[in-house]
Amino acid sequence: MIVRTIDEIIGTENEVESDTWTSRRLLLEKDGMGFSFHETIIYAGTETHIHYQNHLEAVYCVGGDGEIETVSDGKVYPIQDGTMYALDQHDEHYPRGGKTDMRLICTFNPPLVGTETHDENGVYPLLSKQPVGK
Repeated sequence: MIVRTIDEIIGTENEVESDTWTSRRLLLEKDGMGFSFHETIIYAGTETHIHYQNHLEAVYCVGGDGEIETVSDGKVYPIQDGTMYALDQHDEHYPRGGKTDMRLICTFNPPLVGTETHDENGVYPLLSKQPVGK
């Protein structure tokens, strides 16, 4: 059994920060679960361009507010506590923090190894040896 707390992640290499978000990576590829599991904070009033070409992601909001815009059709979806969205088509998107920081619980397939950050196109590199969707 694996048991971890956010307090054990904060300040370690498993807490990755940018100007618009912080990702606390609780489960990674090395844990052998077939997915990675993260707490991500999207800062209030920010916008981040993301396009996970190598990963599928499911997200559940457990606090705060904001929105997500899909680039392909310009649709904007409000996000608040209790909202789930899944990027099942490798959707290029813009998550935006609202009036308060958004606290999101995220899963990635294939799992992240832990060092990934978005490149200039909003993409995480594929560092996992596990194929997408397996």
